[in-house]
Amino acid sequence: MAKSTAGWLHEQQRDWIRQRGRSWLWRSELPTWILIVAIYGGWFATLAFWQTLGLLSATLLLIWFTTWYMSLQHELIHGHPTRYPRVNQLLGLMPLAVWYPYGLYRDAHLAHHRTQLLTQPEDDPESYYIPEWRWRRYAPWQRKLITLRNTFPGRLLLAPALDIVQLLGGMLTSFRLLDRWAMTMWIVHGVLLVITFTWLVHCKFSILYFVLAVSYPALALTKVRSFLEHRADNDPLARSVINEASLPWRVLFLNLNYHSVHHDLPGVPWYGLRNVYLRDRAGYQQRNGGFLVRGYGEWMRQFLCRSVNVNVHPGFTRTNGNEQ
Repeated sequence: MAKSTAGWLHEQQRDWIRQRGRSWLWRSELPTWILIVAIYGGWFATLAFWQTLGLLSATLLLIWFTTWYMSLQHELIHGHPTRYPRVNQLLGLMPLAVWYPYGLYRDAHLAHHRTQLLTQPEDDPESYYIPEWRWRRYAPWQRKLITLRNTFPGRLLLAPALDIVQLLGGMLTSFRLLDRWAMTMWIVHGVLLVITFTWLVHCKFSILYFVLAVSYPALALTKVRSFLEHRADNDPLARSVINEASLPWRVLFLNLNYHSVHHDLPGVPWYGLRNVYLRDRAGYQQRNGGFLVRGYGEWMRQFLCRSVNVNVHPGFTRTNGNEQ
């Protein structure tokens, strides 16, 4: 199990997880190695045999494998399946999902795990919240666009496009400012993207179709997982959700629906998160202030036409040292 700054519920939980960490299954990381083979093998094989499978079947499979790959990249960032970050990076460098350079995603995500700063837009790079001063400067159409983005359909259809625009803007800025680290990541990403697109051409699969019909929907599926994944709250422990999602979602997102557990114990591998949660279900629901949802369908029903309130960040009190 990867080293991490862990937040145990109690000593018994700590001892149990450490015991699991010494087990052959957790030390070997066999489930993660199997997952890596399944994702890479499934992604490349689906493209190689897409004409036999048929376009619709191949498209659906590619959306699954591409989304799964993004979940795998998250696992690699947190020290699985090896304890060596460079090895894990090599396993997640290929841009099967097209958009995000692994190194930039890794750095932003690890910054996101600074628990005391979670959800604060100036410090948390994954926050959907906006500082009040910036919100005041937005034009009415910009506010309307953000409000629309924060509906459930908006997260699926609009949020990926806004993320891509922001990502490409960040790329241009990094080259304009001669940020060598970011430039290197983008150049490596570009070279690997050429290799990826060459394989698509070799398989006679349209690059444009892949970007629009596979990569974009896969990115949209990740927005299902991150929908109200975090909320602003005085208590840092109450900012991450527990989503008791059904089996297909748990498999696709590698149990990240138990997000409060993941933020407490980021070193626990994906195949251990559900057991950790179920052993102390009541304790976790109390610990995160009852921030619980019974599956992603509940979010869809609540926010099909209504915007979730993650616009202006409310700020926090001085007692937690988090005042904006």
